[in-house]
Amino acid sequence: MRLVIDTHCDTPGRLLCGADLSVRGTDGHFDYPRMADGGVDCEFFALYTPNDMAPDVALRTVMEMAGAVKDSIAATAGVRLALSSSEIIENKRNGIRSIAMGLENAAPLGKSLGLLREMYRMGVRYVTLTHNGNNEVCDAALAAEERWHGLSPFGKEFVSEMNRMGMLVDVSHVSDKSFYDVLEHSFAPVVATHSCCRALSDHPRNMDDDMIRALAERGGVVQVNFYPLFLDAGRDKAKPSYKRVADHIDHVVGIAGVESVGIGSDFDGIDCTPAGLEDISRLPVLFSELSLRGYSENELDMIAGGNFLRVMKAVEEAKTVKLHE
Repeated sequence: MRLVIDTHCDTPGRLLCGADLSVRGTDGHFDYPRMADGGVDCEFFALYTPNDMAPDVALRTVMEMAGAVKDSIAATAGVRLALSSSEIIENKRNGIRSIAMGLENAAPLGKSLGLLREMYRMGVRYVTLTHNGNNEVCDAALAAEERWHGLSPFGKEFVSEMNRMGMLVDVSHVSDKSFYDVLEHSFAPVVATHSCCRALSDHPRNMDDDMIRALAERGGVVQVNFYPLFLDAGRDKAKPSYKRVADHIDHVVGIAGVESVGIGSDFDGIDCTPAGLEDISRLPVLFSELSLRGYSENELDMIAGGNFLRVMKAVEEAKTVKLHE
């Protein structure tokens, strides 16, 4: 059974602007009809706030987005919020599409582990530790200067608490030093929910080969981002095609094996897309390309969602704290 999982899109921001995901639209990159057209079984909605937003405003925005996500799901037949790997599988078997939630940027939580635990109770199942600036948890890849030189002392507690609860730690957006600190302090596998390969596009948001290997050796997975700048920073104005996404998948496979890669589109969070991948409905063209490149059906199953599901299950099984949900 192939499960197609896209681990990152920023659609909750559109919900706050009044988007109706139950009908096929022409704006944005995602709605439920286009999700079905793309054969996507589970979409992770990112509750995103920027680092320059005041923490109290950011926390309110996160809460409003989470509420909007749940309202949207409740108003749509055939879609359900998924809180675990087993629920994603069960929904698939019952012909239901899953929506899961991740928090993109820990800044709204300040230095509160209590708020982190509340995010879990709300249904958040991964946290992208920061965005494009430093916060109380760690330094960011695109920050002008280092604040903590990796994880902060609180950030180490934060990662440990995520491990204990069974939340996925997402290293997309973190600085290289923060990345290696996370690997050192996390006792569960970690993920990059929307990142690309620095060897193919020399951008600080991307992961170099040593980082990809290190993540894979700890059982983690790199979910390839669709943003053209991250796919090919060397291009001037030419727009890369969906085949460039396949190039990045190929590169991760060559570095760390086919069990270490998946898909994290960043739809609705990017201002342009690769040619041929204009929205979530177009996702099958990527799998067709990978098939032409010689990937077996079993390998395609792994890339489509099997690898991420394996990591999600491993993180769930490693947890040591039972929270009332």
